Amino acid sequence: MLIGALNSENNAVNSVKNRFTGKYDAVPAVAREYKAKNQPWVVIGDENYGEGSSREHAALEHLRDDGGAAVITKSFARIHETNCKKQGLLPLTFANPADYDKISPSDKVSIQGLTHFKEGVPLNLHVKKEDGSELDIKLNHTFNEDQIKWFKYGSALNQMAAKAQGRAA
Repeated sequence: MLIGALNSENNAVNSVKNRFTGKYDAVPAVAREYKAKNQPWVVIGDENYGEGSSREHAALEHLRDDGGAAVITKSFARIHETNCKKQGLLPLTFANPADYDKISPSDKVSIQGLTHFKEGVPLNLHVKKEDGSELDIKLNHTFNEDQIKWFKYGSALNQMAAKAQGRAA
């Protein structure tokens, strides 16, 4: 969804900078362009992310369908976190909630540690700032081994389909 979220970069709602064009546009339009260019993107959120009546739709809309890879927050609404996992997304939390303030909308980020993604093992967010500086931020997750399979297959449904066809691990 995200069209009601306030962008800290420009204090506008439903307005994010398209890194390909340098112009601000509506969140869905930018997400679709990123997907068309095979450029994954992440959401950086504050506390209790996903609270509200349309949590499952929020996990599907834009995030999964438009190429989103992860949601990184201080905390999640419990059910929304699980819905993200079922859709093959990475719901991650800052190990240190104060690290939220270290990230700017113009930063480029990469999530490290996914090739050895394991239950109970934190991931790393590598952040490249516009000024050329870099930092690493520890991210926690609550995935168990079955949920990690959902991520690896792209969603719980994909994993179930692969299992039904004899292709699932």
